[in-house]
Amino acid sequence: MTTSVESPAVQPVRETFPSLNPANGAEIARYPVDGEPEVADAVARARKGAEWWAALTAGERKRRLGAWAATITRDRRALCELVHEENGKPRDDAFLEVLLALEQLTWAASHAGRVLRRRRVAGSLAMMNQAATVEYHPLGVVGVIGPWNYPVFTPMGSIAYALAAGNAVVFKPSEFTTASGVFLADSFARANPDADTGVFQVVTGFGATGAALCSARVDKVAFTGSSATGRKVMAACAQNLTPVLMECGGKDALIVAEGADVKAAADGALWGALANAGQTCVGIERVYVVKGLEDAFIDAIREGAAELKTGADAEDRVYGPMTMPGQIDVVRRHIEDAIAKGATAVVGGVDSVKPPFIDPVVLVDAPEDSAAVCEETFGPTITVRTVADADEAVRLANATEYGLSASVYAGSARRGAEIARRLRTGMASVNAVIAFAGVPGLPFGGVGESGFGRTHGEDGLKEFARAQSVTRKRFSAPLDPTTFRRSPATMKVLDRYVTLRFGRK
Repeated sequence: MTTSVESPAVQPVRETFPSLNPANGAEIARYPVDGEPEVADAVARARKGAEWWAALTAGERKRRLGAWAATITRDRRALCELVHEENGKPRDDAFLEVLLALEQLTWAASHAGRVLRRRRVAGSLAMMNQAATVEYHPLGVVGVIGPWNYPVFTPMGSIAYALAAGNAVVFKPSEFTTASGVFLADSFARANPDADTGVFQVVTGFGATGAALCSARVDKVAFTGSSATGRKVMAACAQNLTPVLMECGGKDALIVAEGADVKAAADGALWGALANAGQTCVGIERVYVVKGLEDAFIDAIREGAAELKTGADAEDRVYGPMTMPGQIDVVRRHIEDAIAKGATAVVGGVDSVKPPFIDPVVLVDAPEDSAAVCEETFGPTITVRTVADADEAVRLANATEYGLSASVYAGSARRGAEIARRLRTGMASVNAVIAFAGVPGLPFGGVGESGFGRTHGEDGLKEFARAQSVTRKRFSAPLDPTTFRRSPATMKVLDRYVTLRFGRK
């Protein structure tokens, strides 16, 4: 008689994908493609981690997040190098991104206890026998889907605030910048070796991995990316009524109003349009200059652009290659369409597209219905148009379905603020560009096609918490209408109260 011995089950080989340097195609590292089972396992671990993390006091979480910030600080050069290699941006820009991320992490950790603590709420005369309080509790598990253009700063605006509010986080970084995302989770673990391993995890892969996270019954999803992908995220989350925070694209305008410092405005426009190769959701894509300042502004733009070192041959280039290869075709199409419709390229042109690099392009008088004005370009291009006055500039700046941010240059800060308040955007800077992103206490987000919800600041902390209102009966009211034993006299008194309280002019 023979007996058979069962062979141990052969584990399937996991599919992997590379993280590549966009400048030269070199492989940086490889990561597994996580599918629904792996994502589900991560969320299950996060459930346990959330219980442990939420049970800590706000002070204990602050201490642990502070240790994380210190670890990132010590290892910042390694992180900056990863961002430089994966995204392509210069090392100095990678450093600025890490700096801003540390500001957000520290602010969230320092203010969560104050913002989310239980507080008393004033009642009304009709309910004077009730004491009222409101406090904010963690949601549980938050899924974060991050972008590739700012792979540290942008997701940190959700990760840090979700953690500070007492949640566990499962982070899906972009497939183009996976190493940077993995670094964040690893550094958190190094800073808190005794923490539950489910508190902050990373899942890696492509769009299907993000879709699995949306369907994994997390308690909220924070997404940053295009409006088109945002719609898919919302549709997937809707199946389980999972709430979402959407930070989508922009078509941000810069207005050069009467009395503006033209050189400063041109310098701001160049930085806002070209930094990170124009791959910035709050980057400047349109400029509206009041009549009389246009010649000086365009001259200043030309001079400034001529001084910039860009492209493959410049070792000290001011911005790097396009991170996502598919975006190059979008930029080329926008340039070609604008010129075909009558725009003049005063800097660069179609020949500026030299994959994977794109030299600066400035298009003057591109029609408002051209792709370069209507659609998000997300490349190192900018359109400039002369307008009769600030009123026309505001009207054109608002004539878009996007509403993320804007900048205004004017002769006085007060005048600039007046114009800024008329813009349909979530954020604006006066006599500067993108300054709001550097103030951690300010909410960050947009309207319309640019999304909804806010990261950063007090609003950002409350995005990742649920409000709970509690009333406590202090004493029995002499007149109680909320009982079947109420008397007609009680209702007569309340009727008189309504007249006296609300009926007077």
